[in-house]
Amino acid sequence: MAARVSVLPSPRCLFDDPVQIRVAGLQPQQAVTLRASLVDESGELFQSHALYRAGSSGELDLSRSPALGGSYLGVEPMGLLWALRSKTPHKRLAKRNVLTPFCVDLEVYEGHGDTSRLLGKCTNERWFLGEGVKRISVREGRLRATLFLPPGPGPFPGLIDLYGSGGGLIEYRASLLASRGFVTLALAYMSFEDIPAMPDILELSYFEEAVNFLRKQQQVKDTGIGVLGLSKGGDLALSIATFLPGIKAAVSISGSSFNSFIPLKGDGFTIPVHPYDLGRMKISDESGTVDFSDVLDDHMDPATWDCRIPVERSLAKFLFLSGLDDMNWKSDLYCRDAVQRLQQHGREVEFYSYSGAGHLLEPPYLPLCKISIHRVLGMLVHWGGQWREHAKAQEDAWRRIQAFFWRHLMDSDIPKNEVLPHPHAFCKNHTS
Repeated sequence: MAARVSVLPSPRCLFDDPVQIRVAGLQPQQAVTLRASLVDESGELFQSHALYRAGSSGELDLSRSPALGGSYLGVEPMGLLWALRSKTPHKRLAKRNVLTPFCVDLEVYEGHGDTSRLLGKCTNERWFLGEGVKRISVREGRLRATLFLPPGPGPFPGLIDLYGSGGGLIEYRASLLASRGFVTLALAYMSFEDIPAMPDILELSYFEEAVNFLRKQQQVKDTGIGVLGLSKGGDLALSIATFLPGIKAAVSISGSSFNSFIPLKGDGFTIPVHPYDLGRMKISDESGTVDFSDVLDDHMDPATWDCRIPVERSLAKFLFLSGLDDMNWKSDLYCRDAVQRLQQHGREVEFYSYSGAGHLLEPPYLPLCKISIHRVLGMLVHWGGQWREHAKAQEDAWRRIQAFFWRHLMDSDIPKNEVLPHPHAFCKNHTS
Protein backbone atom coordinates (compact mmCIF):
# COMPACT_ATOMS: atom_id res chain seq x y z
CA MET A 1 0.00 0.00 0.00
CA ALA A 2 1.45 3.31 -1.14
CA ALA A 3 -0.36 5.81 1.05
CA ARG A 4 -0.30 6.45 4.82
CA VAL A 5 -3.55 7.30 6.60
CA SER A 6 -3.14 8.93 10.01
CA VAL A 7 -5.44 10.19 12.77
CA LEU A 8 -4.04 13.03 14.87
CA PRO A 9 -3.25 13.72 17.62
CA SER A 10 -3.81 10.01 18.36
CA PRO A 11 -5.67 7.11 16.73
CA ARG A 12 -7.17 6.41 20.19
CA CYS A 13 -9.52 9.07 21.57
CA LEU A 14 -12.87 9.74 23.22
CA PHE A 15 -15.87 9.54 20.93
CA ASP A 16 -16.60 13.26 21.27
CA ASP A 17 -13.02 14.27 20.40
CA PRO A 18 -12.49 15.93 17.03
CA VAL A 19 -9.50 14.49 15.17
CA GLN A 20 -7.42 15.44 12.15
CA ILE A 21 -7.48 12.85 9.36
CA ARG A 22 -4.56 13.00 6.94
CA VAL A 23 -3.32 10.98 4.00
CA ALA A 24 0.32 11.16 2.83
CA GLY A 25 2.24 9.48 0.02
CA LEU A 26 -0.21 10.16 -2.80
CA GLN A 27 0.64 11.52 -6.25
CA PRO A 28 0.15 15.28 -6.76
CA GLN A 29 -3.53 15.99 -7.62
CA GLN A 30 -4.34 12.28 -7.37
CA ALA A 31 -8.06 11.47 -7.23
CA VAL A 32 -8.93 9.23 -4.28
CA THR A 33 -11.94 7.94 -2.35
CA LEU A 34 -11.89 7.89 1.46
CA ARG A 35 -14.19 5.44 3.21
CA ALA A 36 -15.07 5.04 6.88
CA SER A 37 -16.53 1.77 8.19
CA LEU A 38 -17.87 0.90 11.64
CA VAL A 39 -19.52 -2.33 12.80
CA ASP A 40 -21.78 -1.83 15.82
CA GLU A 41 -22.36 -4.34 18.64
CA SER A 42 -25.22 -6.02 16.78
CA GLY A 43 -23.02 -6.57 13.73
CA GLU A 44 -24.62 -3.77 11.70
CA LEU A 45 -22.26 -2.09 9.21
CA PHE A 46 -22.23 1.72 9.03
CA GLN A 47 -20.26 3.39 6.23
CA SER A 48 -19.56 6.76 4.64
CA HIS A 49 -17.33 7.86 1.80
CA ALA A 50 -16.08 11.05 0.19
CA LEU A 51 -14.20 11.92 -2.99
CA TYR A 52 -11.02 13.99 -2.68
CA ARG A 53 -8.09 15.20 -4.75
CA ALA A 54 -4.61 15.32 -3.22
CA GLY A 55 -2.68 18.58 -3.04
CA SER A 56 0.43 19.45 -5.02
CA SER A 57 2.60 17.71 -2.40
CA GLY A 58 0.60 14.48 -2.59
CA GLU A 59 -1.01 15.03 0.83
CA LEU A 60 -4.60 15.25 1.95
CA ASP A 61 -5.78 16.99 5.14
CA LEU A 62 -9.53 16.76 5.80
CA SER A 63 -9.40 19.95 7.90
CA ARG A 64 -8.41 21.86 4.74
CA SER A 65 -9.27 19.72 1.71
CA PRO A 66 -12.83 19.88 0.34
CA ALA A 67 -14.83 16.75 -0.44
CA LEU A 68 -15.87 16.80 -4.10
CA GLY A 69 -18.74 14.33 -3.69
CA GLY A 70 -19.91 11.27 -1.80
CA SER A 71 -21.63 11.37 1.59
CA TYR A 72 -20.99 15.12 1.97
CA LEU A 73 -19.44 18.10 0.19
CA GLY A 74 -16.90 20.73 1.16
CA VAL A 75 -14.42 20.98 4.03
CA GLU A 76 -15.77 18.74 6.80
CA PRO A 77 -12.96 17.52 9.11
CA MET A 78 -15.30 15.03 10.85
CA GLY A 79 -17.62 14.33 7.95
CA LEU A 80 -16.60 10.68 7.65
CA LEU A 81 -17.86 10.18 11.22
CA TRP A 82 -21.13 12.12 11.25
CA ALA A 83 -22.10 10.88 7.77
CA LEU A 84 -21.99 7.18 8.70
CA ARG A 85 -25.10 5.32 7.55
CA SER A 86 -26.21 1.75 8.03
CA LYS A 87 -26.61 -0.64 5.12
CA THR A 88 -29.94 -1.67 6.65
CA PRO A 89 -32.50 1.16 6.59
CA HIS A 90 -33.56 2.94 9.79
CA LYS A 91 -30.82 1.76 12.13
CA ARG A 92 -29.61 4.04 14.92
CA LEU A 93 -25.97 4.00 15.96
CA ALA A 94 -25.92 3.82 19.75
CA LYS A 95 -23.36 2.36 22.17
CA ARG A 96 -24.58 -0.34 24.51
CA ASN A 97 -21.33 -1.41 26.19
CA VAL A 98 -19.30 1.67 27.10
CA LEU A 99 -16.35 -0.46 28.24
CA THR A 100 -15.40 -1.10 24.60
CA PRO A 101 -14.72 1.42 21.83
CA PHE A 102 -16.24 1.88 18.42
CA CYS A 103 -13.47 1.09 15.91
CA VAL A 104 -13.68 3.16 12.75
CA ASP A 105 -11.68 1.79 9.82
CA LEU A 106 -10.45 4.57 7.54
CA GLU A 107 -9.40 3.50 4.04
CA VAL A 108 -8.17 5.39 0.99
CA TYR A 109 -8.76 3.98 -2.51
CA GLU A 110 -7.45 5.01 -5.90
CA GLY A 111 -9.85 7.00 -8.07
CA HIS A 112 -13.33 8.37 -7.50
CA GLY A 113 -15.94 5.80 -6.55
CA ASP A 114 -13.83 2.76 -7.40
CA THR A 115 -12.87 0.73 -4.31
CA SER A 116 -10.91 -1.99 -6.11
CA ARG A 117 -7.42 -0.69 -5.29
CA LEU A 118 -6.72 0.02 -1.62
CA LEU A 119 -3.87 2.50 -1.13
CA GLY A 120 -3.74 2.74 2.66
CA LYS A 121 -5.75 2.37 5.87
CA CYS A 122 -5.78 2.87 9.64
CA THR A 123 -8.18 2.42 12.55
CA ASN A 124 -9.52 5.13 14.86
CA GLU A 125 -10.51 3.76 18.29
CA ARG A 126 -13.25 5.99 19.69
CA TRP A 127 -13.94 5.36 23.40
CA PHE A 128 -16.86 6.36 25.62
CA LEU A 129 -15.03 5.87 28.91
CA GLY A 130 -11.98 8.00 29.63
CA GLU A 131 -8.90 6.64 31.33
CA GLY A 132 -9.46 6.20 35.06
CA VAL A 133 -13.25 6.73 34.92
CA LYS A 134 -15.07 4.20 37.13
CA ARG A 135 -18.34 2.54 36.09
CA ILE A 136 -20.45 1.33 39.03
CA SER A 137 -23.75 -0.52 38.66
CA VAL A 138 -26.34 0.86 41.11
CA ARG A 139 -29.16 -1.29 42.48
CA GLU A 140 -29.94 0.54 45.74
CA GLY A 141 -33.55 0.69 46.88
CA ARG A 142 -35.65 1.19 43.77
CA LEU A 143 -32.78 2.70 41.79
CA ARG A 144 -31.81 1.12 38.49
CA ALA A 145 -28.82 3.16 37.42
CA THR A 146 -25.12 3.34 36.57
CA LEU A 147 -22.74 5.73 38.32
CA PHE A 148 -19.69 7.10 36.52
CA LEU A 149 -16.90 8.63 38.61
CA PRO A 150 -14.07 10.72 37.10
CA PRO A 151 -10.57 9.94 38.40
CA GLY A 152 -9.41 11.94 41.41
CA PRO A 153 -10.91 13.19 44.67
CA GLY A 154 -12.93 16.07 43.21
CA PRO A 155 -15.08 17.84 44.08
CA PHE A 156 -16.80 17.42 40.73
CA PRO A 157 -20.17 18.67 39.50
CA GLY A 158 -22.82 15.96 39.82
CA LEU A 159 -25.38 15.15 37.12
CA ILE A 160 -28.41 12.90 36.65
CA ASP A 161 -28.76 11.80 33.00
CA LEU A 162 -32.15 10.77 31.57
CA TYR A 163 -33.01 9.43 28.12
CA GLY A 164 -36.47 9.22 26.52
CA SER A 165 -39.56 7.04 26.36
CA GLY A 166 -37.69 4.27 24.56
CA GLY A 167 -36.59 3.26 28.04
CA GLY A 168 -33.65 1.14 29.08
CA LEU A 169 -30.48 2.18 30.87
CA ILE A 170 -28.55 4.34 28.40
CA GLU A 171 -24.95 4.96 29.45
CA TYR A 172 -22.95 6.44 26.58
CA ARG A 173 -23.77 10.12 27.19
CA ALA A 174 -23.22 9.74 30.94
CA SER A 175 -19.88 8.00 30.44
CA LEU A 176 -18.68 10.75 28.11
CA LEU A 177 -19.74 13.43 30.61
CA ALA A 178 -17.83 11.61 33.36
CA SER A 179 -14.83 11.53 31.05
CA ARG A 180 -15.15 15.34 30.92
CA GLY A 181 -15.15 15.75 34.70
CA PHE A 182 -18.77 15.22 35.83
CA VAL A 183 -19.91 12.60 38.35
CA THR A 184 -22.84 11.28 36.30
CA LEU A 185 -25.71 8.96 37.23
CA ALA A 186 -27.39 7.37 34.20
CA LEU A 187 -30.89 6.60 35.44
CA ALA A 188 -33.48 4.15 34.04
CA TYR A 189 -37.17 4.88 34.60
CA MET A 190 -38.94 2.87 31.87
CA SER A 191 -38.56 -0.54 30.23
CA PHE A 192 -35.62 -1.87 32.23
CA GLU A 193 -35.36 -4.97 34.46
CA ASP A 194 -38.37 -4.77 36.81
CA ILE A 195 -39.48 -1.32 35.56
CA PRO A 196 -42.44 -1.67 33.15
CA ALA A 197 -42.14 -0.61 29.51
CA MET A 198 -44.99 1.87 30.01
CA PRO A 199 -45.58 2.53 33.73
CA ASP A 200 -49.08 3.58 34.81
CA ILE A 201 -47.50 6.40 36.79
CA LEU A 202 -44.07 7.87 37.47
CA GLU A 203 -43.27 8.83 41.06
CA LEU A 204 -41.18 11.88 41.90
CA SER A 205 -39.96 9.99 44.98
CA TYR A 206 -38.04 7.63 42.66
CA PHE A 207 -36.13 10.54 41.18
CA GLU A 208 -35.66 11.97 44.68
CA GLU A 209 -33.90 8.72 45.62
CA ALA A 210 -31.55 9.31 42.70
CA VAL A 211 -30.88 12.91 43.76
CA ASN A 212 -30.16 11.85 47.34
CA PHE A 213 -27.92 9.00 46.18
CA LEU A 214 -25.87 11.34 44.01
CA ARG A 215 -25.57 14.01 46.70
CA LYS A 216 -24.13 11.40 49.08
CA GLN A 217 -21.18 10.69 46.79
CA GLN A 218 -18.02 12.10 48.34
CA GLN A 219 -16.65 13.37 45.03
CA VAL A 220 -19.73 15.49 44.27
CA LYS A 221 -19.59 19.19 45.11
CA ASP A 222 -22.15 19.83 47.84
CA THR A 223 -23.68 23.04 46.48
CA GLY A 224 -26.30 21.31 44.29
CA ILE A 225 -26.54 18.99 41.32
CA GLY A 226 -27.67 19.16 37.70
CA VAL A 227 -30.10 17.11 35.66
CA LEU A 228 -30.34 16.70 31.90
CA GLY A 229 -32.81 14.81 29.78
CA LEU A 230 -33.68 14.10 26.17
CA SER A 231 -37.28 13.96 24.91
CA LYS A 232 -39.46 12.51 27.73
CA GLY A 233 -36.34 12.82 29.90
CA GLY A 234 -36.43 16.55 29.12
CA ASP A 235 -39.77 17.17 30.77
CA LEU A 236 -38.72 14.94 33.67
CA ALA A 237 -35.59 17.07 34.09
CA LEU A 238 -37.81 20.16 34.34
CA SER A 239 -40.09 18.45 36.88
CA ILE A 240 -37.15 17.29 39.01
CA ALA A 241 -35.71 20.83 39.00
CA THR A 242 -39.11 22.27 39.88
CA PHE A 243 -40.31 19.95 42.63
CA LEU A 244 -37.19 18.51 44.27
CA PRO A 245 -34.69 20.39 46.44
CA GLY A 246 -30.99 20.50 45.70
CA ILE A 247 -31.20 20.92 41.90
CA LYS A 248 -29.15 23.87 40.76
CA ALA A 249 -29.25 23.53 36.96
CA ALA A 250 -31.33 21.65 34.38
CA VAL A 251 -31.01 20.99 30.65
CA SER A 252 -33.99 19.96 28.51
CA ILE A 253 -33.08 18.56 25.08
CA SER A 254 -36.03 18.25 22.66
CA GLY A 255 -38.30 18.16 25.69
CA SER A 256 -41.69 19.57 26.66
CA SER A 257 -42.80 22.12 29.23
CA PHE A 258 -45.85 19.92 29.87
CA ASN A 259 -45.94 16.49 31.48
CA SER A 260 -46.12 13.99 28.64
CA PHE A 261 -47.67 10.52 28.26
CA ILE A 262 -47.38 9.25 31.88
CA PRO A 263 -48.88 10.93 34.99
CA LEU A 264 -46.27 12.23 37.44
CA LYS A 265 -47.10 11.73 41.11
CA GLY A 266 -45.56 14.02 43.72
CA ASP A 267 -46.10 14.53 47.43
CA GLY A 268 -49.82 15.33 47.62
CA PHE A 269 -50.30 16.12 43.92
CA THR A 270 -50.29 14.48 40.50
CA ILE A 271 -49.53 16.22 37.21
CA PRO A 272 -51.81 14.67 34.59
CA VAL A 273 -50.78 13.85 31.04
CA HIS A 274 -50.92 16.53 28.36
CA PRO A 275 -54.05 15.49 26.41
CA TYR A 276 -53.33 13.84 23.07
CA ASP A 277 -55.14 12.06 20.27
CA LEU A 278 -53.28 9.30 18.42
CA GLY A 279 -55.83 9.69 15.65
CA ARG A 280 -53.88 12.80 14.65
CA MET A 281 -50.62 10.96 14.05
CA LYS A 282 -49.51 10.86 10.43
CA ILE A 283 -48.43 7.52 8.93
CA SER A 284 -46.49 7.42 5.66
CA ASP A 285 -48.18 5.16 3.11
CA GLU A 286 -44.84 4.08 1.66
CA SER A 287 -42.72 3.27 4.72
CA GLY A 288 -45.23 3.20 7.58
CA THR A 289 -43.21 5.89 9.38
CA VAL A 290 -45.11 7.69 12.14
CA ASP A 291 -45.06 11.47 12.67
CA PHE A 292 -46.34 12.29 16.17
CA SER A 293 -45.87 16.05 15.95
CA ASP A 294 -49.61 16.89 15.87
CA VAL A 295 -51.00 14.41 18.42
CA LEU A 296 -50.85 16.78 21.41
CA ASP A 297 -53.74 19.17 22.13
CA ASP A 298 -53.10 22.90 21.74
CA HIS A 299 -50.92 24.02 24.64
CA MET A 300 -52.60 27.45 24.56
CA ASP A 301 -55.94 25.87 25.51
CA PRO A 302 -56.50 26.49 29.26
CA ALA A 303 -57.82 22.92 29.50
CA THR A 304 -54.21 21.73 29.18
CA TRP A 305 -52.70 24.05 31.78
CA ASP A 306 -52.98 21.66 34.74
CA CYS A 307 -50.49 19.52 32.78
CA ARG A 308 -47.91 22.32 32.71
CA ILE A 309 -44.69 21.90 34.65
CA PRO A 310 -44.53 25.10 36.76
CA VAL A 311 -40.85 25.77 36.01
CA GLU A 312 -41.25 29.37 37.15
CA ARG A 313 -41.40 28.06 40.75
CA SER A 314 -37.96 26.48 40.48
CA LEU A 315 -34.79 28.06 41.82
CA ALA A 316 -32.66 26.24 39.22
CA LYS A 317 -31.01 27.67 36.13
CA PHE A 318 -32.32 26.33 32.80
CA LEU A 319 -30.91 25.56 29.36
CA PHE A 320 -33.30 24.54 26.58
CA LEU A 321 -32.13 22.97 23.30
CA SER A 322 -34.31 22.07 20.34
CA GLY A 323 -34.12 21.30 16.64
CA LEU A 324 -36.28 23.23 14.20
CA ASP A 325 -36.57 20.11 12.02
CA ASP A 326 -37.87 17.95 14.89
CA MET A 327 -40.49 15.69 13.27
CA ASN A 328 -41.33 13.79 16.45
CA TRP A 329 -43.00 16.60 18.34
CA LYS A 330 -42.99 20.39 18.47
CA SER A 331 -40.11 20.67 20.92
CA ASP A 332 -39.26 24.22 19.82
CA LEU A 333 -42.81 25.36 20.59
CA TYR A 334 -42.72 23.84 24.09
CA CYS A 335 -39.26 25.23 24.81
CA ARG A 336 -40.58 28.67 23.92
CA ASP A 337 -43.55 28.20 26.26
CA ALA A 338 -41.22 27.44 29.21
CA VAL A 339 -38.80 30.25 28.28
CA GLN A 340 -41.65 32.77 28.09
CA ARG A 341 -43.05 31.76 31.48
CA LEU A 342 -39.60 31.94 33.09
CA GLN A 343 -38.89 35.35 31.57
CA GLN A 344 -42.26 36.66 32.72
CA HIS A 345 -41.12 35.81 36.26
CA GLY A 346 -37.80 37.59 35.77
CA ARG A 347 -35.83 34.38 35.55
CA GLU A 348 -32.55 33.84 33.72
CA VAL A 349 -32.80 31.23 30.96
CA GLU A 350 -30.77 30.06 27.97
CA PHE A 351 -32.42 28.74 24.82
CA TYR A 352 -30.88 27.53 21.54
CA SER A 353 -32.92 26.25 18.61
CA TYR A 354 -30.99 24.80 15.69
CA SER A 355 -32.02 25.11 12.07
CA GLY A 356 -31.97 21.73 10.33
CA ALA A 357 -31.55 19.71 13.53
CA GLY A 358 -33.90 16.86 14.40
CA HIS A 359 -35.24 15.41 17.64
CA LEU A 360 -32.32 13.17 18.62
CA LEU A 361 -29.64 15.70 19.58
CA GLU A 362 -26.83 13.42 20.74
CA PRO A 363 -23.14 13.81 21.65
CA PRO A 364 -21.10 14.96 18.66
CA TYR A 365 -20.09 12.71 15.77
CA LEU A 366 -22.87 10.22 16.42
CA PRO A 367 -24.57 10.25 12.99
CA LEU A 368 -28.06 11.58 12.46
CA CYS A 369 -30.86 9.06 12.91
CA LYS A 370 -33.82 10.36 10.88
CA ILE A 371 -36.06 7.30 11.33
CA SER A 372 -35.85 4.28 13.64
CA ILE A 373 -38.05 1.82 15.51
CA HIS A 374 -39.23 3.13 18.88
CA ARG A 375 -38.28 0.44 21.38
CA VAL A 376 -41.48 0.67 23.44
CA LEU A 377 -44.05 1.53 20.75
CA GLY A 378 -42.62 -0.84 18.14
CA MET A 379 -43.30 1.75 15.41
CA LEU A 380 -41.03 3.42 12.88
CA VAL A 381 -40.74 6.97 14.20
CA HIS A 382 -39.69 10.02 12.17
CA TRP A 383 -37.16 12.03 14.22
CA GLY A 384 -36.22 14.59 11.57
CA GLY A 385 -32.97 16.42 10.88
CA GLN A 386 -30.63 17.29 7.99
CA TRP A 387 -27.21 15.61 8.02
CA ARG A 388 -24.77 18.50 8.10
CA GLU A 389 -26.95 20.90 10.09
CA HIS A 390 -27.74 18.24 12.69
CA ALA A 391 -24.03 17.39 13.06
CA LYS A 392 -23.11 21.04 13.62
CA ALA A 393 -25.94 21.42 16.15
CA GLN A 394 -24.70 18.41 18.13
CA GLU A 395 -21.18 19.83 18.33
CA ASP A 396 -22.44 23.21 19.50
CA ALA A 397 -25.00 21.84 21.96
CA TRP A 398 -22.45 19.49 23.57
CA ARG A 399 -20.09 22.38 24.31
CA ARG A 400 -22.93 24.47 25.69
CA ILE A 401 -24.24 21.71 27.96
CA GLN A 402 -20.83 21.24 29.57
CA ALA A 403 -20.16 24.97 29.92
CA PHE A 404 -23.65 25.54 31.38
CA PHE A 405 -23.29 22.86 34.06
CA TRP A 406 -19.73 23.83 34.91
CA ARG A 407 -20.73 27.46 35.31
CA HIS A 408 -23.75 26.83 37.52
CA LEU A 409 -22.57 23.80 39.50
CA MET A 410 -18.95 24.84 40.05
CA ASP A 411 -19.34 28.64 39.83
CA SER A 412 -16.47 28.76 37.34
CA ASP A 413 -15.72 28.52 33.66
CA ILE A 414 -15.28 25.14 32.02
CA PRO A 415 -11.73 23.81 32.51
CA LYS A 416 -9.14 24.86 29.92
CA ASN A 417 -11.34 27.89 29.13
CA GLU A 418 -12.76 26.30 26.02
CA VAL A 419 -14.06 29.03 23.71
CA LEU A 420 -17.64 28.65 22.53
CA PRO A 421 -18.54 29.88 19.06
CA HIS A 422 -20.94 32.78 18.77
CA PRO A 423 -24.48 31.38 19.17
CA HIS A 424 -25.58 32.59 15.76
CA ALA A 425 -22.83 30.57 14.09
CA PHE A 426 -25.07 27.49 14.22
CA CYS A 427 -28.28 28.59 15.94
CA LYS A 428 -31.20 30.27 14.28
CA ASN A 429 -32.64 31.45 17.58
CA HIS A 430 -31.08 32.28 20.91
CA THR A 431 -32.57 33.72 24.07
CA SER A 432 -30.75 34.43 27.30
